[in-house]
Amino acid sequence: MRLVMISGVAALLLAACVTAPPRSEALDQARAEVANLTQEPLAQQAAASDLVAARDALQRAEAAQQHGDSLELIDHYAYLALRHAQAGEARVSETNARQEVARAQTERNRILLESRTRDARIAEAQAQNAQAQAQNAQAQAQDAQAQAEIAKSQALSAQQQLADTQKQLADLQAKKTDRGVVVTLGDVLFDTGQATLKPGADLVLSRLATFMAANPQTRIIIEGHTDSRGSDDYNVGLSQRRAQAVADALAAKGVPQANVRTVGRGKAYPVASNDTPEGRLQNRRVEIIFSDSSGQFAQGTDRP
Repeated sequence: MRLVMISGVAALLLAACVTAPPRSEALDQARAEVANLTQEPLAQQAAASDLVAARDALQRAEAAQQHGDSLELIDHYAYLALRHAQAGEARVSETNARQEVARAQTERNRILLESRTRDARIAEAQAQNAQAQAQNAQAQAQDAQAQAEIAKSQALSAQQQLADTQKQLADLQAKKTDRGVVVTLGDVLFDTGQATLKPGADLVLSRLATFMAANPQTRIIIEGHTDSRGSDDYNVGLSQRRAQAVADALAAKGVPQANVRTVGRGKAYPVASNDTPEGRLQNRRVEIIFSDSSGQFAQGTDRP
């Protein structure tokens, strides 16, 4: 009886060895490659036919393994599945590369548009960096040529802006002095002894506000001056109120208050003799001193 049982167990083990599917490293590799392709977001879009063919070949390989077919047949189908999966992954990679090129080109175009208001070197570096991520050396050379044209255009634009600024200052009858560019507003803007602007002052202040809007980095100092009549305290107060009246009018026209400083100089700095009506008229004035384009004033602007 014991011999019969041993013989039965041996027969079962022998049958299991006969029917166990043969192991195939090629099939394991094909499964992993097909799984990788299946997980690619662009697989259905860029490599649908390759994915179908890879899955079909993989199913054939697995079926051959389950049926106990030869390892050669299993490996053949596994090889086909692997090659289809690899071809699909190559198509997905190619599609990803094209999309990256398109994204880089879009980014480059955005940078080129913004570069009109930026320094030409920074714009060129940003555009070349975006181009370097997406295109080859030939495309980079084309981009450098395009950037040179932009730099030339920006240089012309800067020249035109400088000419416009000079014309605006000329319209304001500005003068260059040791203290910087100065615009003098005569006493005709105020009634005698008053700090309220006359309606006629609106034109010149509108021009000044337009200039400040076109040159947002420019700052100004508004100085009020009087003739010698009256006490020092009275003249300092009057000159300060007149300077502040001009500052308030500019603020109403959109000039940022942070860009404006007011000073009442009183009668301390005459530009003509106070012995004649004409000289006193010249001394009753408001002077506007301009900083440079970076907001810096000339040395000696602040009087003691």
